[in-house]
Amino acid sequence: MELKRRERVLAVLAIAVLAIWAADQLLIEPLWGLWKARQERLSELSASILHGRSLVDRAAAISERWQEMRGRSLPADEPAAEQAVLVAVSRWAGTSRLGVSALKPRWREDEGGRRQIEWNAEAQGDIAQIARFLYELERDSLALRVEELDITARDNRGETLALKLRFTGLVFEEKTS
Repeated sequence: MELKRRERVLAVLAIAVLAIWAADQLLIEPLWGLWKARQERLSELSASILHGRSLVDRAAAISERWQEMRGRSLPADEPAAEQAVLVAVSRWAGTSRLGVSALKPRWREDEGGRRQIEWNAEAQGDIAQIARFLYELERDSLALRVEELDITARDNRGETLALKLRFTGLVFEEKTS
């Protein structure tokens, strides 16, 4: 059976379309996907390199900031650390004229192996005294952070307030090697 010229052209076109489709499915699509994945990876690596260069460029400033933070941490010796916080609380209470009625320390270690001292404090005063006390705590150079804060009224008019406060101080151990 001999194919006519038109049928031969259609057969060649059909075979060509199938060949192009097969090439697309077997070669072009996988290679395109690989190329896109590599482009994304190159973009990630470029961003990582830029971040690394940024860190290297800022190494001196970062190191200086780290040393400053270590200098503000509490002493590794427990009594000395407790004494430093007691002196600071006394100073804040004096500045704010807030009556501190209870102050209890508790030592603990976090997941990273860093030691912290946790303080529970109770005090009474008006809103201005409490605000000033908290301001002094936050701006102090010691490495302290307010974890929990509760203010309640002690009278019907809300003039006398009770403050319950939990704050922590960070202690960096000096490594000896």
